[in-house]
Amino acid sequence: MNNIYLIGFMGCGKTSSGKKLSKLLNIPFLDTDQMIVETAGKKIPDIFNEEGEEAFRARETEVFRRLAEEKTCGAVISCGGGAALREENVTLMKQGGIVVMLTAKPETIYHRVKGGHNRPLLEGRMNVEGIAELMEGRLPFYEKAADVKIKTDRLRCAQVAKNIQKAIKAMES
Repeated sequence: MNNIYLIGFMGCGKTSSGKKLSKLLNIPFLDTDQMIVETAGKKIPDIFNEEGEEAFRARETEVFRRLAEEKTCGAVISCGGGAALREENVTLMKQGGIVVMLTAKPETIYHRVKGGHNRPLLEGRMNVEGIAELMEGRLPFYEKAADVKIKTDRLRCAQVAKNIQKAIKAMES
């Protein structure tokens, strides 16, 4: 079985829906952001503050290389919101499995993330307009990388997981 890589903007449900999908399919769940935190020994905002975004992106690419080298197979992998911005990451994801883009409207994203302070790129733009602006710049990268697109607005994580499962089955037939 191939990996299922979940990409998309922060707050679109990659981690929450990914955990439900892994249970539904009875396969492991991995989170690239969590893997970075574990190897760095510090939280993502601290990496951004101390080392900068470019260093974080380099760590992220290293995670994708490691997954490819270890031949991780048959897992649901939640990817950070910026993972699809690097061509090498996208190449590694496509070689390892199916890339599923989760989408949500800026208003939905804002509602989901407004209480958190662990998203460095939203500092100073924690509003619908700021989110929409950042999303707009990333959308072409997400679309280019995606094999499948799933909307998550107004859906519970379990329903998103079922929709992903259906879309993948449809691709395979």
